[in-house]
Amino acid sequence: MIFKCKNCGGNTVYSPERKKMYCPHCEGTDSEEKIGDSSLVQCVNCGAPLQITEYTSACRCEHCGTYLIFNERVENAFEPRLILPFCIGKETAAAAMEHEFSRRLFAPADFLSAKSLEKMEGIYVPFWLYDYGADYDFAGEGTRVRTWRSGDTEYTETSYFEVIRRMNVDFDRIPVDASIAMDDGIMDLMEPYDYRALADFVPKYMSGFYGEVYNQEAEELDGRAQAKARQASEELLQSSISGYTTVRPYRKNLNLARQGFCYALMPVWQYVYRYRDQSYLYHVNGQTGKVVGVTPVSRGKVLAYGASVFAAVTALCYLAVHVLEIL
Repeated sequence: MIFKCKNCGGNTVYSPERKKMYCPHCEGTDSEEKIGDSSLVQCVNCGAPLQITEYTSACRCEHCGTYLIFNERVENAFEPRLILPFCIGKETAAAAMEHEFSRRLFAPADFLSAKSLEKMEGIYVPFWLYDYGADYDFAGEGTRVRTWRSGDTEYTETSYFEVIRRMNVDFDRIPVDASIAMDDGIMDLMEPYDYRALADFVPKYMSGFYGEVYNQEAEELDGRAQAKARQASEELLQSSISGYTTVRPYRKNLNLARQGFCYALMPVWQYVYRYRDQSYLYHVNGQTGKVVGVTPVSRGKVLAYGASVFAAVTALCYLAVHVLEIL
């Protein structure tokens, strides 16, 4: 499917800034009209061949620039239950990149150029969101150590306590990405998301962006969700145990019960920068603007900086020697 403007026939897209559909051609808002079923082979707008993967659910035609959404990959078994619409647009995402990296002295000159950042693309990444209930039964021995001096003698007193905790916690919507193309560690760093902005899925939110269907079933990724629930349970437990010098556990029983899961799409801006035949990937959370990535280093800038420092040191040494000769 594609969304065309009723006023001028242009391709309408979802605008994160306006939070509504927008036509870049005539600047009309909420003027969209859904047109037809999209072919996985050619653009329904201009007929140009499409280069897509087996998981692509939305893309941009490289020939005419129309954003296409593939019906069969957003319906039935592949229909997301929820979607977190993009909250920040490309310009805001680029500004977040500039804020994060502009002070890196040795980054290549065109790293944050407008021409390079124009290549940034918004992607809806498939996620499974899991609900878990945790029952944590903990018992241990805690100590408190007190030390003081009286005259020339140092005294140490150790008090012993029984530490017992019984904790019941419900974890809602633990996120695990279901995209093979996206690095799991990077997607974890994209967190946290504010789930209050989640909306029931409607295809128009995808117009103007790329998208994928889930690459892995929920059962395959359940272990990652459990690991996150266990880590969060442990952190909550530790936060409830304070004021002890040491705590030695002798009973730790954590039971997790999955209460449900759902398929959702989460917004990520992706920027690919090529430098010296190597690709550098950068990701910006499409809701919060959080940036993840490491800047490349320009060898020329490093050498130039080293040369300038050497020249400055040499000049200072020459000046010092000249002053000594005068004296």
